[in-house]
Amino acid sequence: MTGGPERGNFVSEWFGFRTYPAVCGGTDALGVQRARRCPFLTAATREDRTCVKAASSSGICAINNASNGIRQDWLVCPYRALDPDLIRKVVCRLFDPESSESIFIAPAPTLARLNTRAELIEQLRSGAPAIVYLQDKLGGEISVGATDRSPEFSFDVTLIELVSPNGSTVDVGRFGVLEIQTMDFHGSYRHAVANLNDSLRLHGPRFAQVLQENQRWLSDRIEGPNIANVFKRTFYQMMLKFQAGVHPRCVGTTLAIPQAVWDSWQRHLGRPELVSRDDGTYALRHPGANGSDTRAWIYVFETDAESAVHPNPVVIKRVIATDPASVAYYALHEVPAWTFSDAGAAAAILTAIRRRLSAWWSELGSASSEP
Repeated sequence: MTGGPERGNFVSEWFGFRTYPAVCGGTDALGVQRARRCPFLTAATREDRTCVKAASSSGICAINNASNGIRQDWLVCPYRALDPDLIRKVVCRLFDPESSESIFIAPAPTLARLNTRAELIEQLRSGAPAIVYLQDKLGGEISVGATDRSPEFSFDVTLIELVSPNGSTVDVGRFGVLEIQTMDFHGSYRHAVANLNDSLRLHGPRFAQVLQENQRWLSDRIEGPNIANVFKRTFYQMMLKFQAGVHPRCVGTTLAIPQAVWDSWQRHLGRPELVSRDDGTYALRHPGANGSDTRAWIYVFETDAESAVHPNPVVIKRVIATDPASVAYYALHEVPAWTFSDAGAAAAILTAIRRRLSAWWSELGSASSEP
């Protein structure tokens, strides 16, 4: 992505429509923004749904930042990733249907509608697969309760296969898990949101033009991404959910992660080298790993900022087969091994210690000793 100021963190999507580096105008964008509608929940449920985020971050889908050396969109809203094409591709990967064209996919709450049930039953009678999914704003998350030897945790999106063994009754078949990774940013979106709301209220049809001329409104007191804390907070959860595949009815877990977040995680994973596979996917495996039965996948995606379609579609950049042991190997073996090697960042620990102590005892700072 090019254009715009070199420095700063800018709201790049507001209520699903691009605001940076070029503002998407028009009646469609204005209508959605004035109604405070979430295009992604609306598309999933086929009924108008307003943004469910707090007022201080209302409507913000993505922040554009150059922390990885290039300007990229960082998704900050999990509902932004409820892209029908992404969900369909994950479903086809995990459940491996004979045909991806005929598969039925819908949010679980739509089962309350008689026409949805009729469509689903007809689907099953024809022998085609049917999948419904649960998410916190679409029927609620599925949680696994704590025990005295394990913590409680929840799945972001639970994908559920419905089956009809006898052609009349419907039951639950297998299930899969889709985890969606977003990024937290330091500071507050409150001031940028206020700027957007005020500009929309004051300028109406000229909103896009005025915002284009005042792009700094989009970066008002927004700080950088909280990369280290997000990785530390989500790493254990990710490892735990990758293990869901051991359940006899689970088809596996997919982690959907934006390109910018994946790039930022490389130093936390030792920048592993991915191995290209014959089917166009990649493998992230530790030495000696057996990848014959893959039940853990990483989908790296980004929004297509150059697309003429609004909201911009999600584009899958890489599909990576992996397993919990391999992710743990790179994060917990390769990273520490490099960090504390002679060439790693920790090589200067003793120098830093001496320099700090020399503020109180200058001779100590100049002393030399073997590490």
